[in-house]
Order: sequence, then C-alpha cells, then structure tokens
Amino acid sequence: MASLSASLAKVGGNTLLSRILGFVRDLVVARVFGADAATDAFFVAFKIPNFMRRLFAEGAFSMAFVPVLDQYRRQEDPEGLKRFVDDITGTLGAGLLLLTILGVFGAPVLILAFAPGFAADADQRELAAGLLQLTFPYLLFISLTALAGGILNTYERFGVPAFTPVILNLSLIGCALWLAPHLDRPIVALALGVLIAGVAQLAFQIPFLRQLGLLPRPRLNIRDPGVRRVLMTMGPAIFGVSVAQISLLLDTILASLLATGSISWLYYSDRLMEFPLGILAVALGTVILPSLSQRHAEQDPEAFSATLEWALRWVLLLGLPASIGLLALSGPLMATLFHSDAFGTEDVTMASLSLMAYAPGILGFMAIKVLAPGYYARHDTRSPVRIAAIALTADIGVSLALMYPLGHAGLAIGTTVAATVNAGLLLQGLLRCGALRSRPGWPALIAKGASASLAMGALIMLGSGSPESWIALDQGTRILKLFAWILAGGLVYAAILLALGIRPGHFMPRPTSSP
Repeated sequence: MASLSASLAKVGGNTLLSRILGFVRDLVVARVFGADAATDAFFVAFKIPNFMRRLFAEGAFSMAFVPVLDQYRRQEDPEGLKRFVDDITGTLGAGLLLLTILGVFGAPVLILAFAPGFAADADQRELAAGLLQLTFPYLLFISLTALAGGILNTYERFGVPAFTPVILNLSLIGCALWLAPHLDRPIVALALGVLIAGVAQLAFQIPFLRQLGLLPRPRLNIRDPGVRRVLMTMGPAIFGVSVAQISLLLDTILASLLATGSISWLYYSDRLMEFPLGILAVALGTVILPSLSQRHAEQDPEAFSATLEWALRWVLLLGLPASIGLLALSGPLMATLFHSDAFGTEDVTMASLSLMAYAPGILGFMAIKVLAPGYYARHDTRSPVRIAAIALTADIGVSLALMYPLGHAGLAIGTTVAATVNAGLLLQGLLRCGALRSRPGWPALIAKGASASLAMGALIMLGSGSPESWIALDQGTRILKLFAWILAGGLVYAAILLALGIRPGHFMPRPTSSP
C-alpha cells in the first residue's frame, strides 16, 4: 500500500496541471464568448459527448474493465491477455462507431431531447445541432482513450492517462484564440477544438501501449468471455457510478427551460466545483480501483478495507475544506476568474449562486468516486444501481420543486442532494457488508476536520467582502486578493488541524492503525 500515496501524487499532479489549464480555458471562453444563446448552444453540444466521456473515462467502463483486465493479467498467458485486449477494443470500437454515426445524423433530435427549451428558438436549435455534429465523434475517440488509460492504469502507468486531459484544454484554448476570429460563427471554433482534441488524446497514448506490448489490433468478438463480462457489468455500472453526471446533465435539460444564460451559469459553477473533484476524487478513484481489485483477488479483506479507509481520510480532510471554501469564496471566484465585458455583473451573481448550491455536495461527489469502486472491485453491480436509482429520484424531485422558485440554483441544489444521498447509502452498504471496517478514531477525526473547516470558512466569509466590491477592483488587484484569501484560508485550516493533533501520518496508508 505504500505505493498508493506515490501514485496518488503522480495522478493528482498531472490532474492539477489539467485543471489549471481548464481554468485558463474557461477564462478564455468566458472572456471571448460570454454567456449568451450561442455559448448555451455550445455547452449543450459539448455536454452530451462530455457526459459520455465521464461515464467511460472516469466511470462505468473503468469500473467494468479494470477488474477483468487485472484478472486476465494474473491468470492468462501474454497471448491470452493480448487476445482479450484486441477483442474488447474491436467490440467496443464497433459499438461506439455505430453510436457516433447515429448521434451525428440524429443531432437535431438529440438537441431537442437534451435541451427542450431550444425548441422555441430555431436559430439556437440549428446552431446547437450543427455544433453537436462536430463534437459527437469525440465520444468515439475519448472512449478508446479511456480503454487505453485503463490498460496503463492496471500496469500502474498512472501518469500518462492523467496527463491526457491537458490536450483537450490546449486544443480549446488554441481554437478560441486563433481559429475563432477567422470564422463567420466564432463559436464553431470550440466545437472543432473538441474534435481535434479527441483524435490527439487517443494518438498520445498509442506509443505507451506499444511499450507494454498491448497496442490493440481491434477484432470484433462479442463471444469472448472477458468481453461479455465487461459488457454485462457496464450496463449496471453506467447508472450506478454516474448519478452525479446524470444529475448535472439533468440540470442542463431543465436549465434550457429557464432564463437565457442559465446553462452557461451552471457550466461555469460546475467547472469550479470540478477543480477539487478532478484533482483529488478522480485521482483517488483511478488509483484505488486496481488496488481494490488486487486485494479482492488475493482474498485480503483487511487490506481491502484499509485501502478504502485511507481514501476516505483524504476525502474528509481535503473535501470538507474544499466544500466550505468554495461556498465562502463563490462570489470572489466568479468575479476574479470570469468577469468581463462579455460576462457581466449579473452573470457573476447568477453563477455564484449555483456554485454556492453545488459546494455542499463536493464531499458527496468525492466520496462516490472512492466508495463505488469498493462495490465494483468485488463484482457487485446491483447495489450501486439500486442506490443510484434512489439518489436520482431525490434529484428529480428536488430539482422540479425548486427550479422555478430558485431558478438554476434550485437545479444545483437537487444535484447536491443526489450526491449526498448516493454517498451516504454507498457508505452504509459497505459498512453493513463488512467490506469497510470502521476503526476507532473516526468521530474525533470528523470533529477536528469540521472544526478547522468551519473556522476557515467563517474567516473568509467575514473578511472577503461582497461580489460587488470585488467587481469594482481592477483585475490585477482581484487576482492578488483572491490568492491572499485562499492562502490565508489554507494556512488557518492547516494550523488548526495541527493544533488539534492531525499529522501527515493520517494521510498515509496504515492497514493496522486507526485514523
């Protein structure tokens, strides 16, 4: 387990680079395109294949594929392993190609399904459909990229898949700055950037697969036992591990029925929420899934539980302050990162409201990324699906109840409720079946983490000021002031944790010690 921390650092470091570039990307998009009907159209066109990306790259496919691949690696000879890789690549690729063709030709129908509010505006609807025809093939390329990443992660080559998202951000930044000014409809440049990125991300991983001797020669073979096991697991896993993404997609669908700009406001607040999620939660889920699969195969329940518990300590001690910090700094963050002539004061205010609504759900979102692998590593697909259905029902009920009185912020509250319910039930199930064994010390750890986080949040909320006061500042001053408050909050949180007895050892894998 000692290698888990090193792997987490490697994945987290590359993901941090990607998230920083993602911020640059969003800043560029907000300043160049603003928040209007055209950007709403692009975000819908990007949301659909990007939703699929999250299902595959960070969700269902990895959950289904990695345990089976690890089993083949341990039990089969190199030829058998290579045959399985060839068969799953060909079968998955054929299915994705068919889905991509259907998506491109059915783009107008998909736009109406995922953004019914666009039906009233023919120009926006046609623009969104045209953009989707450019972005939908991204699904094919990024899903095959996820397959390549699953292979590399199983062999503990975590750095390459973690770096791959950087390519998407660079592509979108480049197209926004240098291609958009030359097009009649500048927003089309972003859709082309998505397509270019999909091809480049897949091509980037090919040399590393060749080094392992596992560069696939795709072959359609749905009768292969391993392929069938992956496909049978994927069906439930798509729903079971992806409620958070389904909830965010539901936000987009319902937001299309609200005021113009609602989709964009939710997008920018979602992007800020994704920053801590991407750095820690995705990295944790990526690192622990192969480890959990190995512990289950070795019939070592103590190490299995210790791996989950180690990840949950990270979720608690970093997820809780991230949640409270985003809540306290929602206005300053939006004003500093996105305010411009194209993204005005009202946009800052509205986007900060949805960020405040999303922020309390960060702990739940992070926990899901850690807890769901605890089921799929043990080949339990039914429990996460049942739990996901309950969480999604809660999301729909809350969203429909709040979307008109609270607008887009009501939709964000629904997503937060769904994530919290999902994480709570996943945790309860693992404790009940004994896969996760709670050790003495957790109540004290929770109390210390909550105390430090609340003190940090109170300091920021009382001292940072209103969004309007931030907008009145020049951009350079806003950046320096935001950095100062983030640094001050982090130092206060760390100092209180140290004063309460929390040490770096609490973040280390310790199979036999309490948290």
